[in-house]
Amino acid sequence: MNTRQYDLVIFGGGIAGLWALARARQAGYNAILLETHTVGGVQSIASQGIIHGGTKYALTGKLTGAAQAIGEMPGIWRDCLQGKGEIDLSAATVLTENQLLWSTGSLASGMAGFFAGKVMQSRMQTVEKNGYPDLFRSGGFTGSLYQLAEPVLDTRSVMQALYEPLQDVCYQIAMSDLVWLGDNSFEINGVGIIKSHHIALMAGAGNEALLHAMGRDKPKMQRRPLQMVMLRGDLPETYAHCLGASANPRLTITSGRDADNQVVWYLGGQVAENGVGLGLHDQVAAGRKELAEVLPWIDFANTEWTTLNIDRAEPLMPGGKRPDDCFIDSRDRIHTCWPTKLAFAPRLAKLLIEQLKGAISPSGEPSGQLPLPPPDISAQPWNEDRTWI
Repeated sequence: MNTRQYDLVIFGGGIAGLWALARARQAGYNAILLETHTVGGVQSIASQGIIHGGTKYALTGKLTGAAQAIGEMPGIWRDCLQGKGEIDLSAATVLTENQLLWSTGSLASGMAGFFAGKVMQSRMQTVEKNGYPDLFRSGGFTGSLYQLAEPVLDTRSVMQALYEPLQDVCYQIAMSDLVWLGDNSFEINGVGIIKSHHIALMAGAGNEALLHAMGRDKPKMQRRPLQMVMLRGDLPETYAHCLGASANPRLTITSGRDADNQVVWYLGGQVAENGVGLGLHDQVAAGRKELAEVLPWIDFANTEWTTLNIDRAEPLMPGGKRPDDCFIDSRDRIHTCWPTKLAFAPRLAKLLIEQLKGAISPSGEPSGQLPLPPPDISAQPWNEDRTWI
């Protein structure tokens, strides 16, 4: 039976897994990636593509741990998008360089003082009325509008830019074909035995099943579910947060285009969290009600709607709270990783490479191609088969 040796095997072909693979191979490690579904998997392709630097986590008027940990991420991503960073993402599509934040009612006056503070001046600026985009030019808008210097990306194009240079070392496998042998070794039915000095689990919610198959019960994982809302029709491309009274935006709107080139609004924020457990029609009704309240001057009569249920996988936190940072648990040369946010992919890869450099010298020796197909890239949620109403 064939036996192949690697420095690193990564399980999970989302953006974090691909970023880690690219960085490992840059460092000279003989590394491969295994994916059971498609590149982009579940969480990456469902992301809204926001590379934020923590501003939305400071909406209560102070910089939280999450805001501080993520603050440097937009600069790292921008360098890569310009082709001068640690990874060349110049082929990826930037949907917008700046997002909008708008507030309504009594929240506006409190936010204005905070955004004028020194901490936020480099990230935020007030949009004057003569500079309002068409969406907010109606006399019905009486709140405050800010511009946030943090980009929004087309996540599928990011995955494609990451994946194409690595396609010859990414393989699709079936979990049913995987047999764990212990000591960082496993067998793939029909392929042979794989031995790896280090293994990185970067499969999102799939980490739980991988750990279980390895006979491990730590680290523990939590799920924070969402039910995102999508609507399509004659809509302006929009990338904006409607601010609520908490650290989580009341509503976050990003945009894409479907196969017929219609604009799709993809809605996250509190409406997606509150909609967990609702049926399709009830969650669409909740989305309609929310948009009618925050954008009452817009007519959504000629639009179609649907929803997407998604679980965000994270390390178990006390009380189920949000993690402030990406997460890596390293024991017995097995590294269990959750990026927790799209923007943290570079940071998580850096932490993983630091673990490798402290434990193993790069072999740089290819082990030959595995007789396995490369995975396909995931379709965007609005281009998958689903019921629209």
